[in-house]
Amino acid sequence: MRPVLSIIIPVYNEEEIVAQSLPPIFNLKMIKQIIIVNDGSTDKTLKIIKDLKSQYNFTLINQDLNRGKGAAVKRGLEEIRGDYFIIYDADSEYNASDIAMMFDYIIQEKEKQLAENNISKKFVLYGSRFLEKSELSFHYIVNTFLTKLTNFLFSSKLTDMETCLKMIPSSALNEIKLNGEGFEIEPIITAQLLKNNYVIKEVPVSYNRRSYQDGKKIKAKDGFIAVFTLFKEKFN
Repeated sequence: MRPVLSIIIPVYNEEEIVAQSLPPIFNLKMIKQIIIVNDGSTDKTLKIIKDLKSQYNFTLINQDLNRGKGAAVKRGLEEIRGDYFIIYDADSEYNASDIAMMFDYIIQEKEKQLAENNISKKFVLYGSRFLEKSELSFHYIVNTFLTKLTNFLFSSKLTDMETCLKMIPSSALNEIKLNGEGFEIEPIITAQLLKNNYVIKEVPVSYNRRSYQDGKKIKAKDGFIAVFTLFKEKFN
């Protein structure tokens, strides 16, 4: 029986894009569970998502107050029933087709492990934006610094710690503790996985970075929070 993938999509004030960014996820040809968490949007995002329910099958969770990406992700994790889960931002920076590619990779890797009788190996799969190419921008420089800091603190060899596309076995939730409410959820996930001896493999994914004018929400202060979070996870 083929495994099921749970896709958690936190959404906050994306009325300009959700009608276009969500259908490619709904249309993925794979066995999946889609959980959308509206994190207290104050625009028409919730209405647009509710309208989409007449055409597509997904679970919608509405949080009346905006609590942050981490809080939305943790709420979505309470509903998962898939063998693996992944977080996907509804802002069109990532390509939905890369999720299918990553899931195929996961399935092939598990079949290989079974054939080699090596089923005890714990691994997760990251979609790296910088494995094959890079961009000279402020966000790339910050991400590179945070990734190198992660590698230094946890003896890893990652190229993109902050990627949104982290495909993780649901069983890992028995070992990791996700206590972040905001964007610090990304370094927390990586640090917790590495501390619990998970091997993180990377595959290249496409990426179309949007500007603050287009609605990008992560700020410079989130970089400082990520640094603090990494040190806290290392020495906690």
